[in-house]
Formats: sequence, structure tokens, C-alpha cells
Amino acid sequence: MRKNLMFIALATIGLASCKGGFKKADGGLLYNIHVDKPGANLQPGDFISLNLTLKNEADSVLGSTYDMGHPVNNIMQKAQQKGDISAGLLMLSEGDSATIKLSIDTMFKKGAPKPPGFKGKYLIYEVKVEKVIPKGTQTEAVFQAKVADYFKVQAEAVKKAEPALIQKFLKDKNLAPTKTASGLMYVMTKPGNGPMPVVGDTAVVNYTGKLLNGKFFDSSLKEEAIKAKQQMDPRRQFAPIRIAVGEGKVIKGWDEGLLLLNKGAKATFVIPSNLGWGEQGFPPAIGPYTPVTFEVELVDIVHPNPNAPKTTAPAIR
Repeated sequence: MRKNLMFIALATIGLASCKGGFKKADGGLLYNIHVDKPGANLQPGDFISLNLTLKNEADSVLGSTYDMGHPVNNIMQKAQQKGDISAGLLMLSEGDSATIKLSIDTMFKKGAPKPPGFKGKYLIYEVKVEKVIPKGTQTEAVFQAKVADYFKVQAEAVKKAEPALIQKFLKDKNLAPTKTASGLMYVMTKPGNGPMPVVGDTAVVNYTGKLLNGKFFDSSLKEEAIKAKQQMDPRRQFAPIRIAVGEGKVIKGWDEGLLLLNKGAKATFVIPSNLGWGEQGFPPAIGPYTPVTFEVELVDIVHPNPNAPKTTAPAIR
């Protein structure tokens, strides 16, 4: 999954022009601009914020920033070759939207691997340019300050919308969770047996994580990854993970939530961003101030070995 999203982010460094059907540009690139706003075209060095959907010719979606819940932000780069995605983007301005068909032979030469799910001769991009901050002749300091201000305004808007987003999710899913003092929300979906873990124990956990819009981003369960149509990394070992409970090794929502379960219990966690990945997010899957939900099962609890040899810190000389 991360590889797929990263591919989208990298592919956006770099669409086309015209109205009324596809036209052909150098390198086999086909383009059709649906909305052509007035304004200067993108230039190398500009800051750009893009929403896009990447498809194959069978109209299967390979990835989308809309599913990610936030646009891709980047500095516009020069076209590296005729017909690449940057060559197309350099024909757009702020507010434009277009469809681009990128020749697979141009993009993936010399046996380079194709993106997952690819079929046909073209990669198809549905692109909307949300924001452009021109570099122009501004000093780097002034330019970066404007970009930082843009991020700050966008982050504040997302942060402000978070409580309503959570309430809508709970209503849509008909959930009535228990809410802790910290703001963690949880619903026990299957009771367990025995005592709960304590700080210092190791929790053995199966999990599936999603954004509140239902977009899958990770799981320890192979069947969940298959259900979400995720690309399978052959090196990935699908198995319960082991977490030292209460020691800050995971996000705060997990550290607190796992202490509420006993062995065999299953629960749904709804984790607000302040107990998750906060204002930084976890790009590209999780944006700033993004709440998440996890289906969690506490498979086992491993207690520390009281007979394990004690270690002492070396003396400071």
C-alpha cells in the first residue's frame, strides 16, 4: 500500500492543454483540459498542491489523493524527458483540471517495474491543480514563508473540522463508544478473559487500520490486505505484532487502548489526531490532524521474565 501511494506522490512531480477531446504532445503524451482557468502556467520551482486519481485503461483506480484525504504537495520540477508527467503539468495553471494519458513505454523504459494493477498502453491521470505559489524572483526565504503560511492555514482548517468528522463517522457507523478522559473512543466487540496487561507487559496484537472515510492503510492480517486490494510485498510477514505496553513505543491511542483489553478481546478504537500522528501526520497515508480507526484483537499477553538478568548502566566517568 505504501509503495502504491508513494508512486502517486512521486509521479506528480511534473499535465497538458486544450479543450474538446484529447490532443497529442511530444513523447506520446495525450491530454485533455476540462477546466482552463486564467493565469500563468506552472513553472519549475513553483509550489503546487494537486488532487489526482491514477487509473489504468480498464478504468481501475490504482490510487487517489481523495482516498488519502489530502492533496499531494510538491515543488514543481523540470520535465526530465518528452512525454513525462512534468511536461504535462507545466501546461496547467491554478484551478485547472485535466486528464492525461501517459505512454507506459515512455515512463517505464529498460524493464522498469510497472505500477500494481497496470493494464494497457497508458497510465491515466485525472488531475486538479488546487494551489500554486509561484517562485518567480522571490528570495528563497520569502517563498518558503509563503509555503509555510499555506500549510498552516490548511492544517488549521483540517484541525477545526476534525470533531465534526469524528461525530459523522460515529453516526454513520451507529457506534456509541466509551470515551476516556484523554479523548480515546472504543467499542468492545468481543469480550476477552483474564486480567488486562500492565505497563511492562508485551501485548501480542492483530490489527487493521483505516481512515474514517474507510480507506485502508495497514493490517497485520493478510486477508484484510487482500480484501482491500493492496499490493502484496513478498517480504511482508503477516502476523500479530508485539508491543511493549505503556512505554511510548506506539501512538498514545494504542498505548492507552491496549491497557483496556484482556486476552482474546476485540475492540474498535477511534483515535483522534492528538492521540495518533498529530499535526505531522504519517505521509503519505495519514495527513495532518487526521483521526483514524483500528480494529484490534489482543491475541496474547507476555509478562516480563522475573528471572531475566538485570542490566546496569555503565558508570559515567
